[in-house]
Amino acid sequence: YKAEGLDVTIDSGQGSAGAVNRVASSAYELGFADVNALIEYNAANADKAIKAVMMVYDFPPFGVYALKSSGITKPADLVGKTLGAPVFDASYKLFPAFAQKVGIDAAAVPRKNMDPSLREAMLVRKEVDFISGHYFSSFLDLKAKGVKGEDIVAMRYSDFGMDFYGNGLIASPKIIAEKPEAVKGFIRATIKGLKDMIADPKAGIAATKKKDPLIEEPLEMERLELAISTNIVTPNVKRDGIGGVDMARLKRSIDQVPCRQ
Repeated sequence: YKAEGLDVTIDSGQGSAGAVNRVASSAYELGFADVNALIEYNAANADKAIKAVMMVYDFPPFGVYALKSSGITKPADLVGKTLGAPVFDASYKLFPAFAQKVGIDAAAVPRKNMDPSLREAMLVRKEVDFISGHYFSSFLDLKAKGVKGEDIVAMRYSDFGMDFYGNGLIASPKIIAEKPEAVKGFIRATIKGLKDMIADPKAGIAATKKKDPLIEEPLEMERLELAISTNIVTPNVKRDGIGGVDMARLKRSIDQVPCRQ
């Protein structure tokens, strides 16, 4: 970012909804958020809509996860079972669309909300029957808590025909109008950083460690490699490059968001 002449401060958000709201309130000029949360916000706030300027997760990481011991093996088994997740979790917010897609009644699924740090632990303790979250987060966090991979039932929304996009960069109308070159420079720098991270994931984790010394490097390396191989470097990205959007696919994605149903 410095090479682009930008003085950038990066803060942690509270999920995609939090990032969208912070950019919408002008507390922040740019953010990293699930574009489906952005679509939901814009549908309710057409007079002050904000924009996505670059896609990062070309393949969506959304899904729900259960333990095999629960007896859950397919979407129909979720009816009457308790879903646990933070209220702002993207997969949680998209669960009604998933339920509609697979033919179950979302209203027949009780829900329990908690802090993100408690989500996987509550599933392991069987305080909830299944959880929602990003695949590379929930799946690996369950493994880190001693659950074997073969004992985890993962239902990724994309495996059931949901063609969502994932997270991307969002920007306020104000910075787009007043500092368009800064937005372009931010995008260029982000793409360069992504390319460097893809080429050398260990360097990416080392940089993250400097900002957050408490991370578990082996776990975060596995998470990053899974995100790169599954969500970032997709066949679409290999063909078209980082950051692009297929407008026909985006329209299909918009049509699936609950607020558009």
